[in-house]
Amino acid sequence: KVQLEESGGGSVQVGGSLRLSCQVSGVSFGDLVMGWYRQATGNECELVSGDSEDGDRPFYVDSVKGRFTISQDNAKSTVYLQMNDLKSDDTAVYYCAAVYCPRKIECPVLISGGTCPGPFGSWGQGTQVTVSS
Repeated sequence: KVQLEESGGGSVQVGGSLRLSCQVSGVSFGDLVMGWYRQATGNECELVSGDSEDGDRPFYVDSVKGRFTISQDNAKSTVYLQMNDLKSDDTAVYYCAAVYCPRKIECPVLISGGTCPGPFGSWGQGTQVTVSS
């Protein structure tokens, strides 16, 4: 069973930085499609960053391009989301999500919509990020 443990949320001022971590256990890290989602009050569940459909460059939602960076440490089975130049609109509960896809062949595409945590894959417990001015 895939288990995801998140950490790193908190409260910062506009322009500040945070790094979220998501440690994976229970399955080979290389067999997972990973993504970071967020849900702000009144909004849908939004895919912020994650593995792209072609498996090449990671996906970023337009609102975070140039500010957020996704990375991973295979040895630690951990995915990170470095968030810089945070804005008040980034305030949300952030979740990491993982979909099992052996050898990453013909994997499902991560999409936004609905409510976090979503009905697919495995999800972390969520971590609050609050950005204040």
